[in-house]
Amino acid sequence: MTTPTAAPAVLKSLPADMELVLKVIPMPADTNGNGDIFGGWVMAQVDLAGSVIPARYAQGRMATVAVNEFIFKQPVRVGDLLSFYAAVTRVGRTSVTVKVEVFAERIRQQGEYVKVTEASLTYVAIDENGRPRPVVTPKG
Repeated sequence: MTTPTAAPAVLKSLPADMELVLKVIPMPADTNGNGDIFGGWVMAQVDLAGSVIPARYAQGRMATVAVNEFIFKQPVRVGDLLSFYAAVTRVGRTSVTVKVEVFAERIRQQGEYVKVTEASLTYVAIDENGRPRPVVTPKG
């Protein structure tokens, strides 16, 4: 993970304009050599969280086709309660792009949140042969 360049902004609430798609607590087995949570572990969780909303459009198989942007803003620590929020930013003929924001509630600072990661990912609906197929507008 990168070294933060500024003090993190402490938030008292989580986004109201995005959907909570995943909550998870990283464990000691997920740490890197510095004792922080390994960036690859965070990336895997973001990919899982990012796929929740596009699954409604794909209604079947889909694949991650692009990580358009991925920013590590602050370190993630063992015991943090991570909340992953997502929102659709673009719907194409066969693809859906989502923004994912990750907030940490530090174990010793309950009720305060720090944005630790933000990313943009694109998923494409695929058929049985792995070829792109049209997405549909979800009902509801």
